[in-house]
Amino acid sequence: MKLIDVANKAGVSVTTVSRVLNGDQNVKTSTRTRVQRAMQDLKYYPNLHARSLARGQSKTLGVLVSNLDNPFFLDIYRRFEALALGSGYDTVVSATHYHPDQLRASLRSMLGRRVAGIAAFVSEMEPSLIDELSHVEIPVVFYDVGRVGKRITNIRSNYQQGMRQLVEHLRMLGHRRMAFIAYPLALQPTEERRTTFLEVTEQLGVSAHVVLAHSEEFSGGRSATRELLSSGFEPTAILCVNDITAVGVLKELHEQGVLVPQQISVAGFDNILLGQFTIPSLTTIHIPRDRIAELAFQALAPSWPNHAKQGQEVLVDLELILRKSTAPPPTESA
Repeated sequence: MKLIDVANKAGVSVTTVSRVLNGDQNVKTSTRTRVQRAMQDLKYYPNLHARSLARGQSKTLGVLVSNLDNPFFLDIYRRFEALALGSGYDTVVSATHYHPDQLRASLRSMLGRRVAGIAAFVSEMEPSLIDELSHVEIPVVFYDVGRVGKRITNIRSNYQQGMRQLVEHLRMLGHRRMAFIAYPLALQPTEERRTTFLEVTEQLGVSAHVVLAHSEEFSGGRSATRELLSSGFEPTAILCVNDITAVGVLKELHEQGVLVPQQISVAGFDNILLGQFTIPSLTTIHIPRDRIAELAFQALAPSWPNHAKQGQEVLVDLELILRKSTAPPPTESA
């Protein structure tokens, strides 16, 4: 099957078929649909790799994520992929599971595929890898863990702003004993939340206690809650490094007969969809994942209408989302 066969069936020129395959946004929607239907009917599958080599330009973007099981990373990837596909790009994705060795191998594999750009939505990164990527000839986007360079864009979430909003909200409700359940790995984005929690509670005269979750799963929140309740520290509010941990906390408190928020308030961080459906619904900090994905894609796709200038650092503001898992503490604790 050849390109001319698709053109004849769709009633268009070969040039028009080529423009559709190349993701040209100036092709009318009706024409694009007709060409795509002709390709489907004829079972025509273009050799995109060969076309990229012929043009000397790849239309594939590499995407690295720490953990696709975590809805936070999955949401970012889904939006990024949708933008890429809508603009004629393919994506190659690799999950690193927070292992620097896997990250290194995945990066080098993608460079070997001659991808047009790389977006790294990861929480782990080694300085040597950042140095290595500063010398590649393609654009690179980091989320939280990189530094800017000639072709390197770094997107950062304002975790200090988010954690300060959360602690101040609980203090205004009357809480004076707060616990924080931290991440099991010492990753820059999660450590920033922990250190900000300690700084703000000290500034506000709030008693603070930190417990380390033993895993990144729901079970990590449960086991950390058991450890916290047996520690002798009696919190009126538990803040969590992310929503996954907070859901585990809610489950364990329920199992132990502790009422949320009547006895203990619980707050998360990330604002994944699940937090809207827990009982009670979860107060959290919203990280705009669609916005992060859009910023990353804009920095990698030169044909995108709002193409962002490379080599910049972009700070993304966060938002406090109030739901039913936080309330004033019991009267005797106020």
